[in-house]
Amino acid sequence: MTSSATLTTVTLGCKVNQYETEYVRQGLLGIGYRDAQTDEPADLCIVNTCTVTGEGDAKSRQAIRQLARKNPSARIIVMGCYATRAPAEVAQLPGVVEVVTDKRELPDLLARHGVRDIPTGISTFQTGRRRRAFVKVQDGCMLDCSYCIIPRVRPNLASRPPEHILDEIARLVAGGYREIVLTGIHLGHYGVEQNAGKPKRDWLRLSHLLEQIVQLPLRDAFRVRLSSIEATEVTRELVEVLASHAGRICPHLHISMQSGSDRVLARMRRRWGSRRFIDRCQLLKERLDCPAFSTDVIVGFPGETDSDFEETLAACREVGFSKIHAFPFSARPGTDAAGYDQQVPPPVRQERLARLAELESELRGHYFQQLVGRSLSVLVEGAPADRPGVAQGTSCRFARVEFPGGLELDGRLVDVRMGTSCGDHMTGTLVHETPMIPATEIAAAVGLELEPQI
Repeated sequence: MTSSATLTTVTLGCKVNQYETEYVRQGLLGIGYRDAQTDEPADLCIVNTCTVTGEGDAKSRQAIRQLARKNPSARIIVMGCYATRAPAEVAQLPGVVEVVTDKRELPDLLARHGVRDIPTGISTFQTGRRRRAFVKVQDGCMLDCSYCIIPRVRPNLASRPPEHILDEIARLVAGGYREIVLTGIHLGHYGVEQNAGKPKRDWLRLSHLLEQIVQLPLRDAFRVRLSSIEATEVTRELVEVLASHAGRICPHLHISMQSGSDRVLARMRRRWGSRRFIDRCQLLKERLDCPAFSTDVIVGFPGETDSDFEETLAACREVGFSKIHAFPFSARPGTDAAGYDQQVPPPVRQERLARLAELESELRGHYFQQLVGRSLSVLVEGAPADRPGVAQGTSCRFARVEFPGGLELDGRLVDVRMGTSCGDHMTGTLVHETPMIPATEIAAAVGLELEPQI
């Protein structure tokens, strides 16, 4: 393979997909590929697809066709959930030379393209500036939610060894990343498949992994954030780890609710009722200092009545979410819910979405008021283009913050005292800058041999 071979990657969908694309990209860059520049033809294109919705399928097909038109001589390799669900369909798209149907085959994919030293993780993350990196710790989902296709395309639980994860985090932090987001298809099931037949004292769970991560000898060089987790996996053991390391683990949890109606939750085949969900959030409130909660809600699930929706609004109020990702129900072929009767008319779904958006704004305002006067850790993420001298970033509690500051703060963790709530963000005042720790010092602390950055 010549050093002139060029590579283009396109990722659709979730954080796990973003991680897996980066894993393949870095493996190929390590044997001489380079990223194609803007308007430069690519020799090899990697497309990581999504199939959560029909729109995900359509966008995946569109991305493949656009790459084929722009790079008529390129070989296109397609992976991801759409490739797993419909491999024959994907194989017929223009330019496609290979369809990877199982993400467990990614090391084999790299080997087929000449990678001899198969990586166990990544060392950088292709997100522009070095600020935040996603770390995949787990794959697979064994649940049976009636609306979700993912357990059919990623059914196999697989948890990465803790030593691989710790080594990867050390490399990312040494490379300048200051927020590590732990992600997985079902994050709360980390370690589950390895625990069968073992006494509980020997189990490996997410709480154990988190404890090992925060014990890395990297001082205040980074913070950890959890991505989405299920309410039933908010165990007392996990809560205790979160409470014991509040300065290292962001006190923000994205706990997927989907509905506040027990009747709808039963049709969705979720594993809990609304009261159990609310109680888990209350436990977190009791043990953590003013935690932030975000969630997902499906609006207009088949059979959802006005009374069911009112129960969802009431549950949202009781929890006090600061962010609600609301989605209108979209029938996904291949799922049981796609064939349910009592479909909710689109105008009703849209009216409910609007009401939920109004409630989200109200709840966010209430939560932001609780933060006024607090000093919070903020990851600086640049500045508004039209306002010089203003820095912006994301706080540990997932509130967007703007404050007086220069571009030299970009990518840094700083302490900001929260001031005014301004709708979807807050303003504040810089209190303290965490000193930048040299990469060599970080590497020495964990016994890491630094490699040239890709």
